[in-house]
Amino acid sequence: MNLRINSTAPNFQAKTTQGPIDFHQWIGEHWAILFSHPKDFTPVCTTELGYMAGLADEFAKRNCKVMGLSADSLESHREWEKDIAETQGHKVNYPIVADADLAVSKLYNMLPEEVGGSTDERTPANNATVRSVFVIGPDKRIKMMMTYPMTTGRNFHELLRVVDSMQLTSEYKVATPANWQQGEDVIIVPTVSDKEAHELFPNGYDTVKPYLRTVSQPGQTSSHKGGRIH
Repeated sequence: MNLRINSTAPNFQAKTTQGPIDFHQWIGEHWAILFSHPKDFTPVCTTELGYMAGLADEFAKRNCKVMGLSADSLESHREWEKDIAETQGHKVNYPIVADADLAVSKLYNMLPEEVGGSTDERTPANNATVRSVFVIGPDKRIKMMMTYPMTTGRNFHELLRVVDSMQLTSEYKVATPANWQQGEDVIIVPTVSDKEAHELFPNGYDTVKPYLRTVSQPGQTSSHKGGRIH
């Protein structure tokens, strides 16, 4: 099964550091992030798991749950969590899936089906492609996926920005331009007609091109008082 944007996120049952879960039930009516790791006790991943724990409140504000995954055993995860807390200053406060048999990694196309071997036999390099992030909506569909090399730590503030952007789209029919940050102007999606745009954005919007209409971020004070407004 090839996974793409808007594919249904495959469901699975697994053991985690916070008990057994059914993934779809665990998501419930929330947004969710699943981010994966090739092996326990790897340096870059240690910093990532700790940093994500420090941002837990920010994701919670966005109704977004977080789950880690590593291609190792539950017992190994519990020992690794001690190192993470000691070195990163944050105790891991979200579940980490034990994927020693690589079942979830294969289900999410992070490893080929023919890959095998025990966790003791495999090195982080063998599992190098288990470095993906999936953002999943309350509808259980994949909204974003990205894979990082083992040597590049993930930017979790970018994940917050992505979640903010997608939640704006979901609620207000707007998209966000390059390098957008909270509070900046957004773009009316092309599927919204000018007539509908009038109704959705009564304070007006700027037409840069017929296909490029900008408007103040919904909920922010409008800055669109001049220019060509339809």
